[in-house]
Amino acid sequence: MQITIQPIGIIRSPRRTPEDDDWGAVASEFVLDEAFDEESLAEIESFSHVEVIFHFHLVEEKKIETGARHPRNNPAWPRAGIFAQRGKNRPNRLGLSIARIVGREGRVLRLEGLDAIDGTPVIDLKPVMREFLPREAVQQPAWAGELMKEYWEKPRE
Repeated sequence: MQITIQPIGIIRSPRRTPEDDDWGAVASEFVLDEAFDEESLAEIESFSHVEVIFHFHLVEEKKIETGARHPRNNPAWPRAGIFAQRGKNRPNRLGLSIARIVGREGRVLRLEGLDAIDGTPVIDLKPVMREFLPREAVQQPAWAGELMKEYWEKPRE
């Protein structure tokens, strides 16, 4: 089976290289591709958050993981399969993140807290709706909480 997907736009961000932590205050913009009418974004700003599906475009083919590894190469954490992690070196190099919508001006959607770097191709956007969030408590292993403790915001010193 072959799938062809075209980006709907790109991300403009002050972050130019992939980094592991401190994404919470990053202000970025989604810029809609000229192939789409700006009307396709109508009413998106009436939502507080948007899911952004994007492509990890800087991951080289030879660095793709298909098995298990220690998250962030930390041997203190168990080996976990690539589909039990959210790392960028995945088979299809797809990322998914939820960002806060700050505003919209025409083809540009201003965002906060998106963990995508400058030039990232965006595959799709979806508004976050309460009804699509988990209806029960979310469960995760302890290592995942440790890994994420500074992902959105580093502690103030």
